[in-house]
Amino acid sequence: MIEISLALTDNVRTRPVIEGRVRPEGIALHTSVMSASEMFWRQLRHAEFDASEMSLSSLMIAVSRGDDRWVAIPVYTMRQFFHTWTWIRRDRGIAGPADLRGKRIGVPEYQQTAAVWARGVLQHEFGVHPSEIEWHMERTPETSHGGATGFVPPPGIRLQGIQANTNIGELLVSGGLDATLLYLGQTNIVDRSSIDLGTRPEVQPLFPDAVAEGARYFAKTGLYHINHAMVVRRSLHERHPWLAVNLLNAFAAAKAEAARVAEGVLAGYIATGRIEPQLARVLRSDDPMAYGVKSARGVLETLSDLVFEQGLSTRRVGIEEIFAPGTLDL
Repeated sequence: MIEISLALTDNVRTRPVIEGRVRPEGIALHTSVMSASEMFWRQLRHAEFDASEMSLSSLMIAVSRGDDRWVAIPVYTMRQFFHTWTWIRRDRGIAGPADLRGKRIGVPEYQQTAAVWARGVLQHEFGVHPSEIEWHMERTPETSHGGATGFVPPPGIRLQGIQANTNIGELLVSGGLDATLLYLGQTNIVDRSSIDLGTRPEVQPLFPDAVAEGARYFAKTGLYHINHAMVVRRSLHERHPWLAVNLLNAFAAAKAEAARVAEGVLAGYIATGRIEPQLARVLRSDDPMAYGVKSARGVLETLSDLVFEQGLSTRRVGIEEIFAPGTLDL
């Protein structure tokens, strides 16, 4: 039995592990629950936990620059169609994605995975290149993930920091921004916005029917975006090579328990609001949130392509470089 520290976000699929109802074989967990924003910063900057969730884009960027402290485990704690998270000002003549050209757009962090996916969709689905937008980033170098991975704005990208005495939410409502690529409205040690945009008449989602857009996009591309994976300290994994698969098995069991409570995997996601019924039909799978490398390889490789294409990684990072060897065939 080994003891490890673990950081997690709280959701229906991780809660059985957090509450100790599911325990990985041979491992005693000391679990901390926190926001993903704080967790990633603490891991990338200080490596405080033996295992945690991790931003996949930040992990790819770190690996491309020689930082190999972490080994990934194909447990995906968050999947969404992230381009549908965009909010726009109603008074800026933005009728669709193409109208974002030339606009001032907020982003919590330029390199975060959700932003990478959203920019990729804007470019490849709607013809809007990142260089055609004026970007405004909320997180400071001291608290950003990029501050820990050596981020500098890619060539041709107009990016400026939002002053520390304001935030994306305030600027969007006051008119200082035209849109925000995504929005994190809960403050923590990394993020500053707190306004509930859903209550503000000045703004609206770019895609009024996010479910329909997600269904359209998936039907065309077959991609259901992955945002987070689990990681474990490489030095620990090298001493205990069985660690990755045992953790994967535990989180798969936790996900299965959450599904049993709701009488079926897909029914569980629908009942808990994680997936809309219309979207579930389009995803065409009993378990659209499945763990493992094999079923998600196309999505993972597309993300690696986008991270490199957007000038964030120094090279394209292979999936075999990231994930624990014992998980590659699972």
